[in-house]
Amino acid sequence: MSLFAFAAAVLLLLLTPGPTNTLLALSGAAKGVRRSMPLMGGELAGYMTTVLPLATFAGPWLEGQPLLADIVRLCAAAWVLMLAVRLWAMPVASASEAHIDARAVYWTTVMNPKGLIIGLVLVPPAGFLATIAYLGVLTGLILLVASFWLGFGAAILRLIARRHPTLVGRMAAGFLVFFAVALTGQAAGWV
Repeated sequence: MSLFAFAAAVLLLLLTPGPTNTLLALSGAAKGVRRSMPLMGGELAGYMTTVLPLATFAGPWLEGQPLLADIVRLCAAAWVLMLAVRLWAMPVASASEAHIDARAVYWTTVMNPKGLIIGLVLVPPAGFLATIAYLGVLTGLILLVASFWLGFGAAILRLIARRHPTLVGRMAAGFLVFFAVALTGQAAGWV
């Protein structure tokens, strides 16, 4: 896969709404872009924790371990469901201030199936120097897309939250429950 094709595929994947993007948007709504920027480091670290080992040595080993993939999906679903329960009854400002920190974003990103797709499918098996180039592009795209989601939260969700303080948290919780059910479905073979 060329570097351009990789960048296009990763950009589309990262822009897709998911648990990490939901947390970033909520934080952007509650704290604004500038105060939420440290979360970008949590997301970047989470993706690198997942993608780097997969792209360099774990990919071939994991191909023969379908049970392990299901266990990872179930752990991710449990984590996302726990986040949904926390967000359900809280106004967006309370939810972001209390629970959305770089650590929560890190663990949500580590459990995010997007990291598995990037590490196992999109980063081509290449030499060390080529892998570094792909990881550099990935880093730039992660920061770009994280900025987008923070800005989306600050611009759009903040307006909604002013009129309906619990609505944004409940919408986010609903999205997270959807992602948790989808992950469970994949692990159980429903999807």
